[in-house]
Amino acid sequence: RIPESERDYYLERIYPSFGNLVPRDIASRAAKSVCDEGRGVGPGGQGVYLDFADAVRRMGRDKVAEKYGNLFEMYERITAENPYEVPMRIYPAVHYTMGGLWVDYDLQTTVPGLFAIGEANFSDHGANRLGASALMQGLGDGYFVLPSTINDYLARHPHQDPVDDSHPEVAAAVRETRDRLERLLSVDGDRTPDSFHREIGELMWEYCGMARNEAGLRKALARLPQLREEFWRRIKVPGRGEEFNQSLEKANRIVDYLELAELMCLDALHRAESCGGHFREESQTPDGEAARRDEEFGYAAAWQFRGTGAPPVLHKETLVFEYVHPTQRSYA
Repeated sequence: RIPESERDYYLERIYPSFGNLVPRDIASRAAKSVCDEGRGVGPGGQGVYLDFADAVRRMGRDKVAEKYGNLFEMYERITAENPYEVPMRIYPAVHYTMGGLWVDYDLQTTVPGLFAIGEANFSDHGANRLGASALMQGLGDGYFVLPSTINDYLARHPHQDPVDDSHPEVAAAVRETRDRLERLLSVDGDRTPDSFHREIGELMWEYCGMARNEAGLRKALARLPQLREEFWRRIKVPGRGEEFNQSLEKANRIVDYLELAELMCLDALHRAESCGGHFREESQTPDGEAARRDEEFGYAAAWQFRGTGAPPVLHKETLVFEYVHPTQRSYA
C-alpha cells in the first residue's frame, strides 16, 4: 500500500474541475510528463498508478468486475498482480496512426479504383480518441458504405484491361524492388533490423509523439538522415532472398519507415499549431488545451516526394467547411 501522504493525484491537482475525466490525450501527455520528471513507477520508471480501490469500495467488487473483469484478468496474467487489491501500472502507448489516405464519400482514393477503409483512410478521429474506434470505423466502412460504393464502381467499370509484367511501370517497380533487396543482403553489417526499428520508434516517441515542439522536431530531423546513412552501412540481414526471410522483410520495411518518419517530423514542424492528434507545445491555452490556428493552417498539406534525401514539395489543399465549422475545443 502506498501511504496517502506519498501519493500525487496529478490529474486532480492539475485539472481540479475534471480530475481523471479529462480527455485522454491530455491524460496521456500528463502521464508521460510525470514519468519524464523521474517520478514514474515500475520497470524503467515508465508507468503511473491507476488505483481502483475507491471504485471497489463504492461500487463493490462484483460491479467493477462487470465493467472491467476481462481487462483485470489480462493485467493479472501479465503482471502477476491483482488490480482489485493493488494499483495498476499504466503508461500511454502508440495506438494506431491517426490519419491515412484521402478518400471521398465513396471511400475511393485519388487513384481510380483504389478504395481505403477503416484506419487506412484519413479517419474521423480527433485527439480524444475513444477506445474501440478502430473497430467501429472498420465495421462502419465495411458493412454500410463499401458494399454499395464499390459495387457501383465495378458496375460502371466492368472491363478493366489487365496490366502484365511487360508494362514499363511494372518492370520499373520490380527492378527497383529487386535492387533494393539485393543491396540489403549485401551490406553484411553489425546491426539487426530490430535495433534500427527500435531506435526509430524511440526517436519518434520522444520528439514526434503525443506532444511535439520545434527543438525536438529539429533534433529528430537532424538524426534521421544520419540513421539512414548508418542503416545502409551497418544493417545485417542473414539468409537469402530466394526463400522466406523475415529479417529481409523487416529491413525492407525500415527503409520505408525512415522516409515516413522524416516526413512526419517535417510536416509536424511545418504545422505550428495544435489540432486534433497533432499537439505543438508552443500552441496551447493556459489550461493545456490545443490552440488552433485555422486562419493560418486551414488546409491539408500534401508533400510531393522527390527522392530520398531531397526536400519534398508542399502542396496545399484549402479546406472549405459549409455546415460544420472548426472550433476551439473547450470543456469549460
